[in-house]
Amino acid sequence: MCTRGSFPLRITHARSTVNHMVHYQARLDRTFAALSDVTRRGVLEQLGNSDASVTDLAQRFHMTLTGMKKHVNLLEQAGLVTTEKVGRVRTCKLGLRRLEEEVAWIEQHRQLWSARFDALDELVEHLKREEKADAQRKRR
Repeated sequence: MCTRGSFPLRITHARSTVNHMVHYQARLDRTFAALSDVTRRGVLEQLGNSDASVTDLAQRFHMTLTGMKKHVNLLEQAGLVTTEKVGRVRTCKLGLRRLEEEVAWIEQHRQLWSARFDALDELVEHLKREEKADAQRKRR
């Protein structure tokens, strides 16, 4: 039986870890959702060259102002773009958030798949050697 006070740090830590994972996953989801669209990736490339108004972006990508606002809003929610409204003009620029967590996630999975492909290559080479040895034995 557990006594009172014997688990509070663990429970608090567990809740904190779970909470961190939920926020981490939500951030990855928002970022990858934002990057999943060719127009939004194009907007990021454009803003990497220079700031632009939503109107300029809409014209450049041959879409309605409403459609571009939706794209910019998703990029802004992911922290990839910031906007500032001065008068009637909303100017967009790249956000300050870096993609370290996303890069780390991709790298972790790249390493996993690289190891799997290396193991598959080794298996194929092993099977080729066995096949060659079997063929030589049969010829004798």
